[in-house]
Amino acid sequence: MTTYKNKGLIPVLFGFFVMGFCDIVGISSDYAREAFGWSNTMAGFIPSMVFVWFLFLGIPVGVLMNRWGRKNTVLLSMAITVVGMAIPLIHYNSISTMAAYALLGIGNAILQVSLNPLLNNVVDDKKLLTSSLTAGQVVKAISSLAGPQLVLWSVQFFGDGDNQLWYYSFPLLGAITLISGIWLMAVPIPRESTADSGSGRKAVADTFALLKDKKIALLFAGIFFVVGVDVATNFISSKLMINRFGWDTADAIIAPQIYFFSRTVGALLGAYLMTKVREELYFKLNIVAAAGALLVLASAESVTVNLMAIGAVGFLASCIFPIIYSTAVQTRPEKANLISGLMITAVAGGGAVTPLIGAATDSVGIGGGIGVILACVLYLTFCAFAVTTKKL
Repeated sequence: MTTYKNKGLIPVLFGFFVMGFCDIVGISSDYAREAFGWSNTMAGFIPSMVFVWFLFLGIPVGVLMNRWGRKNTVLLSMAITVVGMAIPLIHYNSISTMAAYALLGIGNAILQVSLNPLLNNVVDDKKLLTSSLTAGQVVKAISSLAGPQLVLWSVQFFGDGDNQLWYYSFPLLGAITLISGIWLMAVPIPRESTADSGSGRKAVADTFALLKDKKIALLFAGIFFVVGVDVATNFISSKLMINRFGWDTADAIIAPQIYFFSRTVGALLGAYLMTKVREELYFKLNIVAAAGALLVLASAESVTVNLMAIGAVGFLASCIFPIIYSTAVQTRPEKANLISGLMITAVAGGGAVTPLIGAATDSVGIGGGIGVILACVLYLTFCAFAVTTKKL
Protein backbone atom coordinates (compact mmCIF):
# COMPACT_ATOMS: atom_id res chain seq x y z
CA MET A 1 0.00 0.00 0.00
CA THR A 2 2.87 2.37 0.77
CA THR A 3 4.27 1.87 -2.73
CA TYR A 4 0.92 2.75 -4.24
CA LYS A 5 0.72 5.91 -2.19
CA ASN A 6 4.17 7.07 -3.26
CA LYS A 7 3.36 6.40 -6.92
CA GLY A 8 0.07 8.24 -6.62
CA LEU A 9 1.44 11.52 -5.28
CA ILE A 10 2.93 12.87 -8.52
CA PRO A 11 -0.11 12.29 -10.78
CA VAL A 12 -2.36 13.81 -8.11
CA LEU A 13 -0.13 16.88 -7.93
CA PHE A 14 -0.15 17.10 -11.74
CA GLY A 15 -3.92 17.41 -11.51
CA PHE A 16 -3.37 20.86 -9.97
CA PHE A 17 -1.90 21.94 -13.32
CA VAL A 18 -5.26 21.15 -14.92
CA MET A 19 -6.95 23.09 -12.12
CA GLY A 20 -5.14 26.23 -13.24
CA PHE A 21 -6.70 26.16 -16.74
CA CYS A 22 -9.69 28.20 -15.59
CA ASP A 23 -7.39 31.22 -15.41
CA ILE A 24 -7.10 31.42 -19.21
CA VAL A 25 -10.42 33.31 -19.13
CA GLY A 26 -8.56 36.62 -18.83
CA ILE A 27 -6.50 36.64 -22.02
CA SER A 28 -8.78 34.31 -24.02
CA SER A 29 -11.73 36.68 -23.46
CA ASP A 30 -9.76 39.33 -25.40
CA TYR A 31 -9.39 36.99 -28.39
CA ALA A 32 -13.06 35.95 -28.20
CA ARG A 33 -14.17 39.61 -28.02
CA GLU A 34 -12.21 40.40 -31.17
CA ALA A 35 -13.32 37.25 -33.02
CA PHE A 36 -17.04 37.70 -32.36
CA GLY A 37 -17.20 41.49 -32.12
CA TRP A 38 -18.42 41.34 -28.53
CA SER A 39 -18.62 44.31 -26.17
CA ASN A 40 -16.67 44.33 -22.90
CA THR A 41 -19.96 43.55 -21.14
CA MET A 42 -20.45 40.40 -23.21
CA ALA A 43 -16.82 39.36 -22.74
CA GLY A 44 -17.36 39.77 -19.01
CA PHE A 45 -19.73 36.81 -19.06
CA ILE A 46 -16.91 34.44 -20.09
CA PRO A 47 -15.56 34.14 -16.52
CA SER A 48 -19.19 33.80 -15.38
CA MET A 49 -19.61 30.72 -17.58
CA VAL A 50 -16.53 29.23 -15.90
CA PHE A 51 -17.01 30.16 -12.25
CA VAL A 52 -20.78 30.16 -11.75
CA TRP A 53 -20.73 26.36 -11.50
CA PHE A 54 -19.03 26.50 -8.13
CA LEU A 55 -22.29 27.95 -6.79
CA PHE A 56 -24.36 25.02 -8.02
CA LEU A 57 -21.90 22.13 -7.79
CA GLY A 58 -19.63 22.76 -4.79
CA ILE A 59 -21.84 21.31 -2.06
CA PRO A 60 -23.69 18.59 -4.07
CA VAL A 61 -20.43 17.21 -5.47
CA GLY A 62 -18.95 17.17 -1.97
CA VAL A 63 -21.91 15.05 -0.82
CA LEU A 64 -21.90 12.73 -3.85
CA MET A 65 -18.14 12.24 -3.60
CA ASN A 66 -18.76 9.99 -0.58
CA ARG A 67 -20.59 7.62 -2.95
CA TRP A 68 -18.37 7.98 -6.02
CA GLY A 69 -14.97 8.09 -4.33
CA ARG A 70 -12.44 10.91 -4.61
CA LYS A 71 -10.36 9.45 -7.44
CA ASN A 72 -13.43 8.67 -9.56
CA THR A 73 -14.73 12.20 -8.97
CA VAL A 74 -11.43 13.69 -10.13
CA LEU A 75 -11.50 11.48 -13.25
CA LEU A 76 -15.07 12.59 -13.96
CA SER A 77 -14.00 16.23 -13.80
CA MET A 78 -11.20 15.60 -16.28
CA ALA A 79 -13.50 13.74 -18.69
CA ILE A 80 -15.91 16.69 -18.70
CA THR A 81 -13.01 19.09 -19.35
CA VAL A 82 -11.72 17.02 -22.28
CA VAL A 83 -15.17 16.99 -23.89
CA GLY A 84 -15.52 20.75 -23.44
CA MET A 85 -12.13 21.49 -24.96
CA ALA A 86 -12.99 19.42 -28.06
CA ILE A 87 -16.23 21.28 -28.86
CA PRO A 88 -14.74 24.31 -30.73
CA LEU A 89 -12.88 21.99 -33.11
CA ILE A 90 -16.10 20.15 -33.96
CA HIS A 91 -18.15 23.30 -34.47
CA TYR A 92 -16.88 26.84 -33.86
CA ASN A 93 -19.17 29.78 -33.19
CA SER A 94 -20.05 31.99 -30.24
CA ILE A 95 -22.53 29.49 -28.78
CA SER A 96 -20.17 26.51 -28.97
CA THR A 97 -17.40 28.65 -27.48
CA MET A 98 -19.58 29.53 -24.50
CA ALA A 99 -20.48 25.84 -24.16
CA ALA A 100 -16.76 25.00 -24.07
CA TYR A 101 -16.19 27.57 -21.32
CA ALA A 102 -19.17 26.18 -19.39
CA LEU A 103 -17.82 22.61 -19.50
CA LEU A 104 -14.37 23.90 -18.52
CA GLY A 105 -16.02 25.51 -15.50
CA ILE A 106 -18.07 22.43 -14.60
CA GLY A 107 -14.98 20.23 -14.79
CA ASN A 108 -12.94 22.71 -12.78
CA ALA A 109 -15.58 23.05 -10.07
CA ILE A 110 -15.73 19.27 -9.62
CA LEU A 111 -11.91 19.08 -9.69
CA GLN A 112 -11.46 21.73 -7.00
CA VAL A 113 -13.90 19.94 -4.70
CA SER A 114 -12.27 16.53 -5.13
CA LEU A 115 -8.54 16.97 -5.80
CA ASN A 116 -7.47 18.50 -2.47
CA PRO A 117 -9.12 15.68 -0.46
CA LEU A 118 -7.53 13.09 -2.78
CA LEU A 119 -4.13 14.12 -1.45
CA ASN A 120 -5.20 12.57 1.86
CA ASN A 121 -5.31 9.21 0.07
CA VAL A 122 -1.67 9.38 -1.02
CA VAL A 123 -0.06 11.15 1.95
CA ASP A 124 -0.27 9.85 5.52
CA ASP A 125 2.04 12.12 7.49
CA LYS A 126 0.26 15.34 8.48
CA LYS A 127 3.44 17.38 8.03
CA LEU A 128 3.89 15.98 4.52
CA LEU A 129 0.21 16.61 3.76
CA THR A 130 0.60 20.32 4.50
CA SER A 131 3.66 20.59 2.28
CA SER A 132 1.89 18.58 -0.45
CA LEU A 133 -1.10 20.95 -0.39
CA THR A 134 1.32 23.85 -0.71
CA ALA A 135 3.08 22.07 -3.60
CA GLY A 136 -0.30 21.61 -5.30
CA GLN A 137 -1.05 25.32 -5.07
CA VAL A 138 2.37 26.12 -6.51
CA VAL A 139 1.68 23.76 -9.46
CA LYS A 140 -1.67 25.50 -9.98
CA ALA A 141 0.04 28.90 -9.87
CA ILE A 142 2.56 27.73 -12.50
CA SER A 143 -0.35 26.64 -14.70
CA SER A 144 -2.03 30.03 -14.26
CA LEU A 145 1.24 31.72 -15.19
CA ALA A 146 1.73 29.49 -18.25
CA GLY A 147 -1.90 29.68 -19.42
CA PRO A 148 -1.69 32.99 -21.32
CA GLN A 149 1.52 31.82 -22.99
CA LEU A 150 -0.16 28.56 -24.05
CA VAL A 151 -2.94 30.56 -25.71
CA LEU A 152 -0.42 32.78 -27.52
CA TRP A 153 1.71 29.78 -28.55
CA SER A 154 -1.37 28.01 -29.93
CA VAL A 155 -2.23 31.04 -32.06
CA GLN A 156 1.32 31.24 -33.40
CA PHE A 157 1.91 27.51 -33.94
CA PHE A 158 -1.49 26.12 -34.97
CA GLY A 159 -3.06 29.27 -36.38
CA ASP A 160 0.03 30.76 -38.08
CA GLY A 161 -0.52 33.96 -36.10
CA ASP A 162 -4.19 34.32 -37.07
CA ASN A 163 -5.98 35.64 -33.97
CA GLN A 164 -9.26 34.25 -35.32
CA LEU A 165 -7.87 30.76 -34.61
CA TRP A 166 -7.21 31.47 -30.92
CA TYR A 167 -9.54 28.60 -29.96
CA TYR A 168 -6.88 26.10 -31.04
CA SER A 169 -5.61 26.50 -27.49
CA PHE A 170 -8.65 24.53 -26.27
CA PRO A 171 -7.63 21.14 -27.72
CA LEU A 172 -4.12 21.70 -26.36
CA LEU A 173 -5.56 22.12 -22.85
CA GLY A 174 -7.79 19.10 -23.52
CA ALA A 175 -4.80 16.96 -24.50
CA ILE A 176 -2.93 17.88 -21.31
CA THR A 177 -6.05 17.06 -19.29
CA LEU A 178 -6.39 13.70 -21.06
CA ILE A 179 -2.77 12.83 -20.24
CA SER A 180 -3.36 13.78 -16.61
CA GLY A 181 -6.49 11.62 -16.43
CA ILE A 182 -4.87 8.57 -18.03
CA TRP A 183 -1.87 8.89 -15.71
CA LEU A 184 -4.08 9.11 -12.64
CA MET A 185 -6.27 6.22 -13.83
CA ALA A 186 -3.21 3.99 -14.32
CA VAL A 187 -1.93 4.47 -10.77
CA PRO A 188 -3.59 2.43 -7.98
CA ILE A 189 -4.74 4.72 -5.15
CA PRO A 190 -6.40 3.27 -2.04
CA ARG A 191 -10.01 4.40 -1.75
CA GLU A 192 -10.88 6.38 1.36
CA SER A 193 -13.29 5.05 3.95
CA THR A 194 -16.68 6.71 3.52
CA ALA A 195 -17.91 8.70 6.47
CA ASP A 196 -21.64 8.80 7.19
CA SER A 197 -22.68 12.34 6.26
CA GLY A 198 -26.42 11.69 6.25
CA SER A 199 -28.73 11.97 3.29
CA GLY A 200 -27.85 14.27 0.42
CA ARG A 201 -30.67 16.69 1.15
CA LYS A 202 -29.86 16.84 4.85
CA ALA A 203 -26.15 17.44 4.20
CA VAL A 204 -26.93 20.28 1.81
CA ALA A 205 -29.43 21.81 4.23
CA ASP A 206 -26.98 21.53 7.13
CA THR A 207 -24.30 23.24 5.06
CA PHE A 208 -26.42 26.25 4.14
CA ALA A 209 -27.69 26.46 7.73
CA LEU A 210 -24.14 27.46 8.72
CA LEU A 211 -24.80 30.88 7.15
CA LYS A 212 -26.98 31.67 10.17
CA ASP A 213 -23.69 32.12 12.02
CA LYS A 214 -22.81 35.78 11.35
CA LYS A 215 -19.09 35.13 11.36
CA ILE A 216 -19.40 32.28 8.86
CA ALA A 217 -21.61 34.46 6.67
CA LEU A 218 -19.05 37.29 6.81
CA LEU A 219 -16.24 34.92 5.81
CA PHE A 220 -18.36 33.31 3.07
CA ALA A 221 -18.78 36.76 1.51
CA GLY A 222 -15.05 37.29 2.00
CA ILE A 223 -14.26 34.22 -0.13
CA PHE A 224 -16.81 35.40 -2.71
CA PHE A 225 -15.13 38.80 -3.06
CA VAL A 226 -11.48 37.73 -2.82
CA VAL A 227 -12.00 35.27 -5.70
CA GLY A 228 -13.81 38.09 -7.48
CA VAL A 229 -10.75 40.31 -7.04
CA ASP A 230 -8.46 37.55 -8.31
CA VAL A 231 -10.46 36.72 -11.44
CA ALA A 232 -11.35 40.37 -12.11
CA THR A 233 -7.76 41.61 -11.94
CA ASN A 234 -6.69 38.83 -14.30
CA PHE A 235 -9.64 39.70 -16.56
CA ILE A 236 -9.06 43.45 -16.67
CA SER A 237 -5.25 43.56 -16.72
CA SER A 238 -4.76 42.93 -20.44
CA LYS A 239 -7.77 45.09 -21.36
CA LEU A 240 -6.30 47.95 -19.37
CA MET A 241 -3.07 47.87 -21.40
CA ILE A 242 -5.06 47.65 -24.66
CA ASN A 243 -7.35 50.55 -23.73
CA ARG A 244 -4.78 52.89 -22.19
CA PHE A 245 -1.75 52.29 -24.36
CA GLY A 246 -3.11 50.82 -27.61
CA TRP A 247 -1.32 47.51 -27.20
CA ASP A 248 -2.42 44.58 -29.35
CA THR A 249 -3.66 41.37 -27.72
CA ALA A 250 -0.35 39.53 -28.14
CA ASP A 251 1.60 42.29 -26.35
CA ALA A 252 -1.03 42.70 -23.62
CA ILE A 253 -0.48 39.09 -22.54
CA ILE A 254 2.37 40.31 -20.32
CA ALA A 255 -0.10 41.96 -17.92
CA PRO A 256 -1.82 38.76 -16.68
CA GLN A 257 1.56 37.02 -16.66
CA ILE A 258 2.93 39.69 -14.32
CA TYR A 259 -0.19 39.30 -12.19
CA PHE A 260 0.16 35.52 -11.88
CA PHE A 261 3.91 35.67 -11.32
CA SER A 262 3.43 38.18 -8.51
CA ARG A 263 0.63 36.07 -7.03
CA THR A 264 2.92 33.01 -7.03
CA VAL A 265 5.74 34.89 -5.30
CA GLY A 266 3.28 36.39 -2.82
CA ALA A 267 1.88 32.96 -1.93
CA LEU A 268 5.33 31.46 -1.35
CA LEU A 269 6.58 34.42 0.67
CA GLY A 270 3.31 34.69 2.58
CA ALA A 271 3.47 31.05 3.65
CA TYR A 272 6.77 31.86 5.34
CA LEU A 273 5.84 35.27 6.75
CA MET A 274 2.67 33.96 8.37
CA THR A 275 4.87 31.75 10.56
CA LYS A 276 6.35 34.99 11.92
CA VAL A 277 3.35 37.36 11.80
CA ARG A 278 -0.19 36.82 13.06
CA GLU A 279 -2.60 35.94 10.25
CA GLU A 280 -5.10 38.67 11.12
CA LEU A 281 -2.37 41.33 11.07
CA TYR A 282 -1.04 40.03 7.74
CA PHE A 283 -4.59 40.15 6.35
CA LYS A 284 -5.09 43.76 7.48
CA LEU A 285 -1.75 45.04 6.20
CA ASN A 286 -2.03 43.36 2.81
CA ILE A 287 -5.63 44.26 2.05
CA VAL A 288 -5.12 47.94 2.94
CA ALA A 289 -2.03 47.99 0.72
CA ALA A 290 -4.01 46.30 -2.08
CA ALA A 291 -6.61 49.08 -1.89
CA GLY A 292 -3.77 51.59 -2.26
CA ALA A 293 -2.40 49.72 -5.28
CA LEU A 294 -5.83 49.86 -6.96
CA LEU A 295 -6.07 53.61 -6.34
CA VAL A 296 -2.70 53.98 -8.05
CA LEU A 297 -3.88 51.77 -10.93
CA ALA A 298 -7.01 53.89 -11.39
CA SER A 299 -4.99 57.02 -12.19
CA ALA A 300 -1.56 55.81 -13.35
CA GLU A 301 -0.39 57.06 -16.75
CA SER A 302 2.93 55.23 -17.04
CA VAL A 303 3.17 51.74 -18.53
CA THR A 304 5.64 50.73 -15.82
CA VAL A 305 3.47 52.02 -12.98
CA ASN A 306 0.41 50.25 -14.40
CA LEU A 307 2.23 46.93 -14.61
CA MET A 308 3.73 47.39 -11.16
CA ALA A 309 0.29 48.14 -9.69
CA ILE A 310 -1.20 45.03 -11.36
CA GLY A 311 1.63 42.95 -9.90
CA ALA A 312 1.15 44.55 -6.48
CA VAL A 313 -2.52 43.54 -6.38
CA GLY A 314 -1.56 39.94 -7.23
CA PHE A 315 1.19 39.88 -4.59
CA LEU A 316 -0.85 41.50 -1.82
CA ALA A 317 -4.05 39.49 -2.37
CA SER A 318 -2.32 36.13 -2.85
CA CYS A 319 -2.73 34.88 0.74
CA ILE A 320 -6.14 36.35 1.54
CA PHE A 321 -8.08 33.26 0.36
CA PRO A 322 -6.25 30.76 2.62
CA ILE A 323 -6.46 33.15 5.59
CA ILE A 324 -10.24 33.51 5.24
CA TYR A 325 -10.66 29.79 4.52
CA SER A 326 -8.65 28.67 7.55
CA THR A 327 -10.38 31.22 9.77
CA ALA A 328 -13.78 29.85 8.74
CA VAL A 329 -12.77 26.24 9.42
CA GLN A 330 -11.32 27.18 12.83
CA THR A 331 -14.52 29.01 13.75
CA ARG A 332 -16.49 25.73 13.91
CA PRO A 333 -13.93 22.90 13.76
CA GLU A 334 -16.61 20.26 14.42
CA LYS A 335 -18.24 21.37 11.13
CA ALA A 336 -15.01 21.56 9.12
CA ASN A 337 -16.19 19.39 6.20
CA LEU A 338 -19.45 21.29 5.75
CA ILE A 339 -17.69 24.65 6.05
CA SER A 340 -15.16 23.55 3.43
CA GLY A 341 -17.94 22.77 0.94
CA LEU A 342 -19.65 26.06 1.71
CA MET A 343 -16.48 28.09 1.15
CA ILE A 344 -15.77 26.34 -2.17
CA THR A 345 -19.29 27.33 -3.25
CA ALA A 346 -18.32 30.98 -2.68
CA VAL A 347 -15.68 30.64 -5.43
CA ALA A 348 -18.61 31.52 -7.72
CA GLY A 349 -17.67 35.12 -6.92
CA GLY A 350 -15.14 34.84 -9.73
CA GLY A 351 -18.01 34.72 -12.22
CA ALA A 352 -20.21 37.33 -10.58
CA VAL A 353 -17.83 40.29 -10.60
CA THR A 354 -16.55 40.27 -14.20
CA PRO A 355 -19.89 41.09 -15.92
CA LEU A 356 -20.09 44.17 -13.66
CA ILE A 357 -16.57 45.11 -14.70
CA GLY A 358 -17.43 44.70 -18.39
CA ALA A 359 -20.55 46.86 -18.01
CA ALA A 360 -18.68 49.52 -16.03
CA THR A 361 -15.89 49.58 -18.62
CA ASP A 362 -18.37 50.02 -21.46
CA SER A 363 -20.21 52.76 -19.55
CA VAL A 364 -17.47 54.92 -18.02
CA GLY A 365 -14.18 53.45 -19.23
CA ILE A 366 -11.51 51.22 -17.75
CA GLY A 367 -11.48 53.26 -14.55
CA GLY A 368 -15.03 52.09 -13.88
CA GLY A 369 -13.89 48.48 -14.05
CA ILE A 370 -11.09 49.18 -11.58
CA GLY A 371 -13.69 50.81 -9.33
CA VAL A 372 -15.65 47.54 -9.16
CA ILE A 373 -12.50 45.69 -8.01
CA LEU A 374 -11.84 48.42 -5.45
CA ALA A 375 -15.37 47.97 -4.05
CA CYS A 376 -14.60 44.26 -3.51
CA VAL A 377 -11.34 45.13 -1.76
CA LEU A 378 -13.15 47.62 0.49
CA TYR A 379 -15.47 44.83 1.65
CA LEU A 380 -12.43 42.65 2.33
CA THR A 381 -10.92 45.52 4.34
CA PHE A 382 -14.09 45.59 6.44
CA CYS A 383 -13.88 41.80 6.80
CA ALA A 384 -10.24 41.99 7.92
CA PHE A 385 -11.04 44.36 10.76
CA ALA A 386 -14.40 42.79 11.71
CA VAL A 387 -13.18 39.20 12.13
CA THR A 388 -10.82 38.04 14.84
CA THR A 389 -8.66 35.08 13.89
CA LYS A 390 -8.20 32.48 16.60
CA LYS A 391 -5.30 30.08 16.19
CA LEU A 392 -6.19 26.65 17.55
